[in-house]
Amino acid sequence: MQSASCVAMVRPAAFGFNEQTAANNFFQDHAEKNNARLQSDALQEFDAMVSLLRENQIEVIVLQDSAEPPKPDAIFPNNWFSCRNGQITVFPLFAPNRRLEKRLELIKQIKSLANTNIIKDLSVYEREQRFLEGTGSMVFDHENRTIYACLSGRTDQELFEKFAREQGYVPVAFEAADENGRDIYHTNVMLCIGSKFAVICSAAIADSIERQFILEMLSASGHEIIDISFEQMRFFAGNMLQLRDPQGRLYLLMSSTAQNSLTMEQILSLQKFCSFIIPDVSHIEKAGGGSVRCMVAEIFY
Repeated sequence: MQSASCVAMVRPAAFGFNEQTAANNFFQDHAEKNNARLQSDALQEFDAMVSLLRENQIEVIVLQDSAEPPKPDAIFPNNWFSCRNGQITVFPLFAPNRRLEKRLELIKQIKSLANTNIIKDLSVYEREQRFLEGTGSMVFDHENRTIYACLSGRTDQELFEKFAREQGYVPVAFEAADENGRDIYHTNVMLCIGSKFAVICSAAIADSIERQFILEMLSASGHEIIDISFEQMRFFAGNMLQLRDPQGRLYLLMSSTAQNSLTMEQILSLQKFCSFIIPDVSHIEKAGGGSVRCMVAEIFY
């Protein structure tokens, strides 16, 4: 099944601008460095997003961040764990201060809620400076058993391909960069895959043969392509996630920033497939360099 009806979110205790991730996350706004104010703003946006998801019958498991040591990116749990096929996978992270997010008490809560005791911890690869940041690095097409990943300092190709094959999925790796030639730090800012559609910034794939190959794979697997521009990608229009409620109704989670960047034609195309859930997380986006998809870790029971 492509979409989860349950997600885990981490309520932040010390949200702020992370200097360590800013080294290769060019979506972060360096002007956003008042961490005391950011924490207050982030809590308001987080709580409102949780309420909005629950209003649409999406189950939300709220995990609590700890104040010490400060973890400015704890609000983005999808990078360090995933839960599917009765297994929790813990991933190796690029920034040393983000590794503090992988707390045993949170893993225990997830284990209990997901009713699993199987944990696969890939953190050992951090010692080798090899990283694979969960569903930030990888975008899953569950229904066609394919995983897409743009390679970067946060997404090691060998590790990605090994993980995909162990899961029984076909790995599809490619290179992508912004209009200034800088690597796209996470695949999920440029690509979203739903059951019947794919939102992609195809211009970020500079090699024309590779770009055509990716687009043909997505089309051949039954997805209508909704292409977004570099500017729309910067406004997090690629950072969306399809979810479903208990009745099977499909929703597309996107931020108000992302929605406001879309054309009417793009909106109408997406509305053929899903209703929208649109929280405002603009302060989180500016300082954290991630949007709503980064804030949720799907729980596939």
